[in-house]
Amino acid sequence: MHTRRPGPLSAVIVNPAKVADLATLRRTITGTLAAAGWPAPLWLETTVDDPGAGQATAAVRDGAEIVLVCGGDGTVMACVTALAGTGVAMAVLPAGTGNLLAANLGLTGDLATALKVVLQGGRRHIDVGTAGDRSFAVMAGMGFDAHMLDATNATAKKHIGWLAYIGGALRHLRGRQMRLEITLDDRPPFHRRARSVIVGNVGRLQGGMRLLHDARPDDGLLDIAILSPSTLWHWAALGWGLLLRRRSVPRMEILTAARIDIRASRTQPRQLDGDLIAPGRRLLITVRPDALLLCVPQPASAPDLARGIGTAAAGAEGLREPVHS
Repeated sequence: MHTRRPGPLSAVIVNPAKVADLATLRRTITGTLAAAGWPAPLWLETTVDDPGAGQATAAVRDGAEIVLVCGGDGTVMACVTALAGTGVAMAVLPAGTGNLLAANLGLTGDLATALKVVLQGGRRHIDVGTAGDRSFAVMAGMGFDAHMLDATNATAKKHIGWLAYIGGALRHLRGRQMRLEITLDDRPPFHRRARSVIVGNVGRLQGGMRLLHDARPDDGLLDIAILSPSTLWHWAALGWGLLLRRRSVPRMEILTAARIDIRASRTQPRQLDGDLIAPGRRLLITVRPDALLLCVPQPASAPDLARGIGTAAAGAEGLREPVHS
């Protein structure tokens, strides 16, 4: 007679401000894990003073093998920062309106599918980028992208999701170009005039649009997109090229490096994984190869992190009935 091995100890880190019904969320997660033979998870809520890093550190200290993160970009980034290098797996349970890592995993607001990804057992070590004392899993940027985030109305985000970012983008299409000095690894610095510089580990933006076609999450490199439109026509050509998934897009230059030093002639807005950080004239980013163990859809080795999400969604149908009955 074989005794079934109990599931791993898990922890749930949740931003209560992003969840409409916290009691139902907790019941759903606990019930789904229990049905799979997992012990009851640790339950940790973020606070205004600690958006997730302290809770993730406590979860590791208390023996969690998997940390399920339920919140927006700020919560996810805080947990990435704390969990990178620990060997403890991180799963994303999407909440809020702008979760970039969830978008790159193919996850929408369907909690059952996200939990199915966890239970499938797909695990993958991915690179993370670091800027100062923070780490990110998806993208960092300086210039237009951060302006767009800053100009996006929180109420609109709550009601229409990522589409609200379009309004923020339209407010800044006619902005000034930045004068930049960029140094990649140990190569000589070069100069550009640009509206935005985006440094990415994976390629998808909100809404599923792919910005960086060749970005791989585990190649030890980050991809750099230098966007230099100066007119509305330039923006239209750039956007059309992205929508058509062209390999070469007007007014966009793509480079790769493990260390990226961006210096602007004047203070610029900056963001990490869709979360605004303090404006500054410099953004210095380095890569930590294979630093984060991430729960991903099967097959876990696919170049695209979202590969297999359809299978997970179909399998999640079996989770919904016992949980919600």
